[in-house]
Amino acid sequence: MTATKDRATAGTVMLETGEVSYWEYPARQPGAGADLLFIHGFRGDHHGLDLLARALPEHRIIAPDLPGFGASKPFGDREHSVESYAGFVQDFAAALGLGPETVLLGHSFGSIVASHHLAARPGSFAAAILVNPISEPALKGPRAAASRLAEFYYFLGARLPERAGLALLQHPAIVRVMSMMMAKTKEPRLRRFIHAQHDAYFSSFANRAVVLESFRASISHDVVEAAPRLALPVLLIAGAKDDLGSVSSQRRLAGHIPGSRLEIIDGVGHLIHYEAPETAARMISRFLGELAA
Repeated sequence: MTATKDRATAGTVMLETGEVSYWEYPARQPGAGADLLFIHGFRGDHHGLDLLARALPEHRIIAPDLPGFGASKPFGDREHSVESYAGFVQDFAAALGLGPETVLLGHSFGSIVASHHLAARPGSFAAAILVNPISEPALKGPRAAASRLAEFYYFLGARLPERAGLALLQHPAIVRVMSMMMAKTKEPRLRRFIHAQHDAYFSSFANRAVVLESFRASISHDVVEAAPRLALPVLLIAGAKDDLGSVSSQRRLAGHIPGSRLEIIDGVGHLIHYEAPETAARMISRFLGELAA
């Protein structure tokens, strides 16, 4: 592992599927709580969850870049599907010695990966925290047309000649439009920060196939599919203005998960990890504190 100038420490681990980069945030308060494994969302990398990790100083946190994103190598011989990423969670946790007392946190697409992993492998983690969980199918209802349009965008980016395809997928104007649509805050400094984060990291995917395959995975699955099989404590943290998961759908999702807790943060949408990390961290600390009591 390589030390950095701040709290986080960078590391790499070689799995059967390829080399994975991750960041470790050691606990910096006495009486440390459970270890947490963070799984980021689509087109992101570990940077997206950095503010949330720093707001939880009582926990050791491990935040990998998913295969094919950030500094991690893509899967060499398999599709970048929910099943593949769920298997990655298992392999990565085992390689780092993250046992069943660890808590698994997933944001957005990471919530799909985390929930499907947990449904297929009961007992592998102590609890789950799903931030901005994908609570309704993207290919049905009012989001269907937009999801199909976005799928065509990624398909076109993958099928055009390489230079033109990458230019389309990484075009700064398109990235900025995506960022503007997701950001709900009216605070100018925070909006500039969010846009800068997306400008810096939203195009850090390994190749065009990765981004097309993972996008198709993100719109073809949701947390609801796995919900009834989640036999562990689950905290759901949703944004009241989340365009990818309405409050009503989040409440229905919570009803499908026995004993789950739903927390809703007013005034934010799909970017809780940027717009309200401290609020989310307090909810997480309270949830985990009650589990440990």
